[in-house]
Formats: sequence, C-alpha cells, structure tokens
Amino acid sequence: MSGSTEPISSNPETAALPAGETQVRSTQGMTTKVVKGSIWTLAGQIAPLAVSFVTTPFVIRMLGTEGYGVFILVVLIPTYLGFADFGMSLASTKFASEAYAKGDNVKEARIVRTAALIAVATSTPFAVMLFVFSESITRAMNVPENLVSDASTALKIGSITLVIGFINGILNTPQLTRLRMELGTLVNGGFRILGLLAIPIVLSVGGGIVGAVAVLMSVSLLTLFGHIYVSRRLLNNLIGLTLEKDSIRYLLKFGGDLSILGIAAFILVNAEKGLLAFSVSAAALAHYSIAFTLANMVVLFSSAMIQSLIPAFSQLQGSENAASLKTLFSRGVRLSLIWAFPLIVILSLVAKPFFTTWAGEEFGSESTYPFYLLLPGIIFNVVSYLPFAAILASGRSNVLARLYWIEIVPYCLIIWLLATTLGAKGAAIAWSLKMTVDTVVMFIITKEFCDIASLRRFLPWFLMATSCVALPFALNLFFESLNSAVIVISVLCLMAYTLLVWNRVLESDETIWLKQKMSIFFAR
Repeated sequence: MSGSTEPISSNPETAALPAGETQVRSTQGMTTKVVKGSIWTLAGQIAPLAVSFVTTPFVIRMLGTEGYGVFILVVLIPTYLGFADFGMSLASTKFASEAYAKGDNVKEARIVRTAALIAVATSTPFAVMLFVFSESITRAMNVPENLVSDASTALKIGSITLVIGFINGILNTPQLTRLRMELGTLVNGGFRILGLLAIPIVLSVGGGIVGAVAVLMSVSLLTLFGHIYVSRRLLNNLIGLTLEKDSIRYLLKFGGDLSILGIAAFILVNAEKGLLAFSVSAAALAHYSIAFTLANMVVLFSSAMIQSLIPAFSQLQGSENAASLKTLFSRGVRLSLIWAFPLIVILSLVAKPFFTTWAGEEFGSESTYPFYLLLPGIIFNVVSYLPFAAILASGRSNVLARLYWIEIVPYCLIIWLLATTLGAKGAAIAWSLKMTVDTVVMFIITKEFCDIASLRRFLPWFLMATSCVALPFALNLFFESLNSAVIVISVLCLMAYTLLVWNRVLESDETIWLKQKMSIFFAR
C-alpha cells in the first residue's frame, strides 16, 4: 500500500477523506463489489480448509485420537462464549457503515473504538471465569485424567485468545464498511494458514495440546496487528482516545438483541459436539468432527454469500420491490439445490476412502456413517441461508431468537438420547433433525418472499434429476466400497443430471447468462 489513507481510485466511494470532512458516498458499483466480496469471502474459507486437510492427519497422528478430541474440545469450549462481545462485531459494522456512507470518518472511527471498548468490558469477565475454572470445566467434559492438566492449561490460553478474537472482529470494520473483503481475507486467511502449518511443527518438537493452542493465540495476535495496520491505512484516525457517546445506547440496544440470538445460536451450533464429548467420549467427538468437517464443505458457498444476501434483501424491502424480492429469493433456493445435490453425491462416494487415507482406518470405520447421516441436514442447511438472510434483512431477528431458544431444551434432550445410544451416529441424526426443523420454520416465516409457483414448475423435473444422482449413492452403500462400476455409473448419472437441469430446470435467461460467462472464461 502507498502512504495515503486509502488506495487511489476514481470511484468516489473508495476515496478517503481528511479527518473531520464529510461527503455522502456514492453507491455506484455496489453490486459488483458485493459479488467480488462474496468470492473473496469464499476464498478465505476454502484456502485455510485446504491447508487443514493436509495438516490435520499429521495432527491426529501426533496427538492420537483422544488427544485430538481433547484439542477439538478445548478449541470448541470458548466458542460457546461467542455472545460475550455483546454483539459489538455486527453493531460496529452497522453503525460505522452509516457514518461511512455520510462520509463522516471521525464518527466512524469513534464508533469502532467505542464498540471495541464495550466488547472488552463485556467479554473480560467471561474470559476470567474460563481461566479460573478451566480445570473444573475440563473434568466436567469427560477429559481423560492423563490429559486434564494439559487441557486446563490450554483452556487458560484459549480464554485470552477469546478476547483478542473479539477485538479482531471489530477492528476489521473499516474493511467491511468499504466492502474491501479481500483485505480481511488476506489478513484472516493468511495468518490462519500460517497457524495451521505451524501446529504440526510445534507438535513434532513435543509441544502437545498446550503448544497447539499457544500457536492459535499467536495467530490471533498477529491477526490483530494485521487488522490495525490495514484498517488504519483505510481510516487514518482509527486510533484515538475519544468515544462516540451519542451512539453508546444504540450500540448496546442493537448488540443486546443480537446477543440474545447469539447465545441460543452458539448453544445450538455446538450442542451435539459438547454433549457427545460429555456423554460418550473425546474419541467419539473426534469421529463426529471429522465427518462434520467434510459434510460442511457443501455449505461453504452459501455461508460466504450471507454477507451479500443480507444487504441485497435489505435493499428490496417494500411493496414496490416485492416481485424482485420473490424472484431473487426463489431463484436462490432453486440454484442452491441444483449445485448442492451432485456435490453431496460426489462427497458421499469418496467419504470412506478419504477418511481412511486422510485420518486412518479408525476414522474410515467410525466417521463414514455419521457423515451419511449428516447429509439430509446439509441439504436443508444449504437453502436455510436464504430465509435466514431475509428475516434479518426485514429486522425480525427477535423471531429467530424465539425459535432458537424454544429449540434448545428439546434439541439437547434428543442429542442426549441419541448420542448415548448411537454415539457419533446419534449426534449426526440429531443435527439433521434440528436443521430440518429450523429450515422449514424459517421458510414458513418468509413464505411471502417465496414464489411457490415458480418452485412448483421446476419440481417434477428436479426430482427426476435428483433420482439420477441418488443411484450412485445407493450403489455405494450396497457395495460399501468405491469400485470401477460405481464410478462409471456415477459419471453417466451426473451427465444425465446435468442435461435435465440444463434443459428443464434452468430458465432461459439463466442458460444464456451461463453461456456468456463460459464464453468469456474460455476466450481468455
């Protein structure tokens, strides 16, 4: 970067202003920025995941199954406290974006500093409790006696990392307000990859679980310095002592609503993992986590798009945009299902040999069926981002909060019953059931956004297409191995699926758009 506060650009939306001056920002080119930002967000998820796939087998073998399960548990426990920043990450982005849109750099910087101070104040007591009661927590989570000491020390380190992570989620605000997702991706993804590479090295010299968690804290600190450097180049008065006192009340109210939602969401997202370790064993958690990691690859693009879907749906609120909102919503659902099904089938075919080669015979045996049982929930999860984004864009986050809080007790009971009887497979069934219920309820809430007629038109042909890709999955289950016959049939079925989707499911304007994009790509 140059020494200016922001890279030189002819676009007034990206031109920096001197401190104290204001100018309303242009929204020209916003759509392009949103699409570009989504791609960068996806890249920031895929690159570390690819590195993780390479390094995780070494970590598993160096720590052993139980040790790896404890490592996962120690990393997981602080995520239950994701609400402890009082929603300041999103609150900072929302209110700082409003100040940035008005060209008020001074107010934007004050909001970021105020949100960071609130987050530190609210999260520090939780971090202190995690630090003080680390040994009691690890014993309560069924950690083997020989690993309790290491797990307790690692959890103490994790409590410090928790607070640093919250600050990171706020100090990247200037990057988000300017839709400079590539900068955040480079900082977050770059240091995360560095950490993934460093963990096996630390383990190879006897660092153990404590050393691995210390690497994660170091990565979080480096990420903090990276965000300070980059964000200050974008917002030159980021560092200061003044606060935005007039916005404290709004920050706290907005953050409080998100915290209520966030507490329930964190419990639901991680409940089956925590209860599996508590009621069964750390080894069962390791088996389930490996299965969940592969299954979750299907939703990477959907999760990356959430940052684009929320502003898009927000702009289409109001009766005058009802038709456009319905079209975007229904098309998103349809296209999400179209690409998800073949990807799910491909992953199901390679799951067992992948687990066996990647993590060892034990995981090939114990993680494969939990993976299969997660797939129904994954299908619903892929499309759930559409109603989720629509609900948040319409300002009804309290509806989601009520849904999540109502689910917690019955969901935990179901996990307990299924996990204690079926182990990792039971946890997978419970998660799929929860994801199905969540998605159905959210679609009911957002039924006014969904063009049911357009979905019904393509449904018969889409069911026919999915029956084609279901055949390889059934054959793979029958033979319990990936052989040449299954591979040939799979290729033929995927070709039939593609033809049916292209000719009968996609609309004419969509096929024209795809042809144009492919022509541009192959012309390079």
